[in-house]
Amino acid sequence: MRLYSYWRSTAAYRVRIALNMKGLDYETVPVHLLEDGGQQHAPDYVALNPSHLVPTLVLDDGTPLTQSLAICEYLDITNPEPPLLPSDPIERAHVKAAALVLAADVHPVNNLRVVQHLEARFGASREDSAEWMRHWTGKGFDALQQMVRNDTPFAFGDAPGFADICLVAQYYNARRWDLDLTPYARLTEIEQNCLALPAFDAARPENQPDAQP
Repeated sequence: MRLYSYWRSTAAYRVRIALNMKGLDYETVPVHLLEDGGQQHAPDYVALNPSHLVPTLVLDDGTPLTQSLAICEYLDITNPEPPLLPSDPIERAHVKAAALVLAADVHPVNNLRVVQHLEARFGASREDSAEWMRHWTGKGFDALQQMVRNDTPFAFGDAPGFADICLVAQYYNARRWDLDLTPYARLTEIEQNCLALPAFDAARPENQPDAQP
């Protein structure tokens, strides 16, 4: 498998964690979102991912998969151990809802292309963009901290899953934009428990082949 990824992409980070948790081998193909006008806009890449976004996972038979949570769910179905989602329908819905607070509510408005549009179209300064990021990330974290369990090492149990994957990736972005994480002690605890695991540690942005200082 080939994972088209950008080291600092929150969405690509999620898929790297899932691949590592499943113990799957893959080749990283870097797609730099800023160089060459954004390599995600190159025709060869757009043929794989019409959304001009990362990640894209190309399976061994050449099938491209896009959208990070769709990829993670595919990996969970085709490689069921360890499970990323619980089998109980209610518990499964709760875990997915928590993951989507970050992947659907926070991440889309904090995406690189949104920030670029704010700055180019509306004249937002870099600090304006940073405050935008902090505002929406904080809103998501406020909700998420009320949704996760308080009696387990991870968000919803004794092992990490969808919600933890999304949390760790979004926490990286929150730190990058200097969000005050003091109010989110429980979320920080979950993040630290996750990062102590090899699958999460190997997926860190700074550990990727295309990482930059």
